[in-house]
Amino acid sequence: MMKRRKFISKTLRGTGAVLAAVYLPGCQSAPSNADGSSVAFDVEEKTIAEIQTAMENGSLTARNLAGLYLKRIEEIDRNGPTLNSVIETNPDALTIAEALDAERKSKGSRGPLHGIPVLIKDNIDTADKMHTSAGSLALANSRPSKDAFLVQRLREAGAVILGKTNLSEWANFRSTRSSSGWSSRGGQTHNPYVLDRSPCGSSSGSGVAVAANLCAVAVGTETDGSIICPSTMCGIVGIKPTLGLVSRSGIIPISHSQDTAGPMARTVTDAAILLNALTGHDPADAASQQRAAVDYTQSLDARGLNGARLGVARYAMGVHEKVDAAMEEAFEILKKQGATLVDLDKLSPESFGDEEFEVLLYEFKADMNAYLASLGENASAKSLEDLIALNEKNRDKSMPYFGQEIFEMAQKKGDLSEKVYMDALAKSKRLAGAEGIDAALKQHQLDAIVAPSDALPWSIDLVNGDNYLMGGKASYSPAAVAGYPNITVPAGFAHELPIGISFYGAAFSEPVLIKLAYAFEQASKMRRSPKFLPTVS
Repeated sequence: MMKRRKFISKTLRGTGAVLAAVYLPGCQSAPSNADGSSVAFDVEEKTIAEIQTAMENGSLTARNLAGLYLKRIEEIDRNGPTLNSVIETNPDALTIAEALDAERKSKGSRGPLHGIPVLIKDNIDTADKMHTSAGSLALANSRPSKDAFLVQRLREAGAVILGKTNLSEWANFRSTRSSSGWSSRGGQTHNPYVLDRSPCGSSSGSGVAVAANLCAVAVGTETDGSIICPSTMCGIVGIKPTLGLVSRSGIIPISHSQDTAGPMARTVTDAAILLNALTGHDPADAASQQRAAVDYTQSLDARGLNGARLGVARYAMGVHEKVDAAMEEAFEILKKQGATLVDLDKLSPESFGDEEFEVLLYEFKADMNAYLASLGENASAKSLEDLIALNEKNRDKSMPYFGQEIFEMAQKKGDLSEKVYMDALAKSKRLAGAEGIDAALKQHQLDAIVAPSDALPWSIDLVNGDNYLMGGKASYSPAAVAGYPNITVPAGFAHELPIGISFYGAAFSEPVLIKLAYAFEQASKMRRSPKFLPTVS
């Protein structure tokens, strides 16, 4: 604690330019120019466009940039405030970046992600020297033989996979009393705005790393809220895409009917650029559809709210007065930008929470068994039953704070042909989609629905677990269960803690949502860097 307080007492603004030289695995020296001089580039709040401009004019190289981010990870994530958001760095990052520099000189740039450092969640397969563990000790030594499809897409786009981010272990699907952002392999991730507050989960590390400027952009995954919640509580932009827009192959699963990866960034523009790279048809994924390529940056229209009709999810408010106040201010901005707002008292005719959980339990068992089988003979566990046994055997390290009751509930389920599963799946999809989002959009002739993304971050409590306020009012659940897109954008602060606003709508309406979210972002300008405060004043 004293080390942390001493560090915080010094200003952290602009640290990207002044961090002391450190040596990391794969780093032979601190970032420097060809003549040996230090690299004068401050990575804090830099956009992809600003980085590309510096690389095109020769004042920065991809290798320099990767080195600067690695230095910042060492100084801020592993030391200093000790955010604990990066579970592992890529030992080949500088070599990859150097090769991309050479390619830029000889052939030109591949596109906006050429040489851009990206962090990805530790439940996404990479066939390199890094591990893919979902934060668990059970898979701590697992090295998949093949890149996830989305990782292939990132490499093709010229991105530098800088490392893996910490997460809520098993994507927060192990215990009913878990602490978001904690994993047995990576420990507890901390919110960079106020360090004793939760970053939310399960894409905790990706959200924190982006907010703290440890990378240019990051990739998270969501089943229900795991991109949207950490994005809003870490003061960044997060996009949860339509199911099937981004391939699910090579991602440690929870539920094939809800799982998706998506971009996490400091701006809507950078999120759109990353989404362009992530999307694409994967024949290995049944939900991945062959669709015409879409350039989501074409939807970046600062006047995109003019003439829009938006449903206000009043049912998701009333949880915290300061969040409600920020939302009312956001609604005024929407109206001043030309949008018409229509209040919605409810979305679905009845709750679908019980049915959703039933579906997740069934699909987790089936999908996890299939994933573990894909790892081959060298896998430390070949089934969910094996994972349960491994956790029990290593209880002191794997389960020091909370157990695995969700694992045990899932293990008791049958296969996906059982009527109780099929009925629950049909009902949850119907209530969230056809009778929920789709019905509201049609009835009120809406372009999208807006809502508070979540409540304020709660205090980290490893003993009792998350003190989650939203409960059944979570605005991201309908889109998650229906498999529809959702975007969160910074919308204000309370007690130095971020607040976000969500835009969600029909399947494959990402261009519309990006247009609306970008127009709000440009009109509000709510994003600001974290201060790494030790606690709420």
